Amino acid sequence: MAKVSISGYYRWKLHGKDKQKRDKEAKELITKIFQAKQEKAGIRTIAMILEHKYGIKMNLKKIARIKREYGLITKIRKKNPFNIAFKKGLEHRTAPNLLKQNFKVNQPNKVYSTDISYLFYNKGKRAYLSATKDLATKEIVAFNISKELDLNSTYGNFAKFLKSKNCSGLIIHSDQGWHYTHPYYVNKLKELGVTQSMSRKGNCLDNAPIESFFGHLKDEVDLKSCQTFEELKIKVENYIYYYNNERCQWSLNKMTPAQRRCLLLNSPA
Repeated sequence: MAKVSISGYYRWKLHGKDKQKRDKEAKELITKIFQAKQEKAGIRTIAMILEHKYGIKMNLKKIARIKREYGLITKIRKKNPFNIAFKKGLEHRTAPNLLKQNFKVNQPNKVYSTDISYLFYNKGKRAYLSATKDLATKEIVAFNISKELDLNSTYGNFAKFLKSKNCSGLIIHSDQGWHYTHPYYVNKLKELGVTQSMSRKGNCLDNAPIESFFGHLKDEVDLKSCQTFEELKIKVENYIYYYNNERCQWSLNKMTPAQRRCLLLNSPA
């Protein structure tokens, strides 16, 4: 009556209940991870957490099927229209676009991506995060959190970091914001032997690596609930430590940025 083959029936009878049991166990674990990530974890993120935290290797198709069957729909981060409008209003450029969206770098401390982002907290109060990302390791190598948007926010802690490095051949990519075109900033980079590269006007994809970091930060951390600047600062600092040392990335062969850096630095030239 059901038009089921004899072999198919006995295969189901032999393995069907086991499969249902395994699916139930997988569903409970995936749901636990999904809810811990505030319903923002995709199948790759779940797969990496399963492997690194629970020692379980699970097929992406299986994770996708279980999410679909149990209605675990991932919340997708939306583009910020304010950022897009802000970047379209930038007017000056002092350096060519050397990267041209080629973000594949295999050697640490050769190409950095940098930008500044607004952080809103306590009913509309605003702080600023200046961050710099190494494109080879995807590690946040320098950052500064401040209440004011000035040159010190852009160059303060970053200057100390650069002075501790060999900047020969280093490229720093940014947008065309005034803090990156300011003569003080430009001349300081030249003194250190750093080459500037800048995005095209109004094209945020030209600086996608650091934009991606800001997106993950705001997506995964509830900054608006912070009541004070100090509370905000602690949350951001903790997240950057987590991002560098604990958050695995699919594009890094499921390694953390810190693990990727160690691998590249210890690899033969």
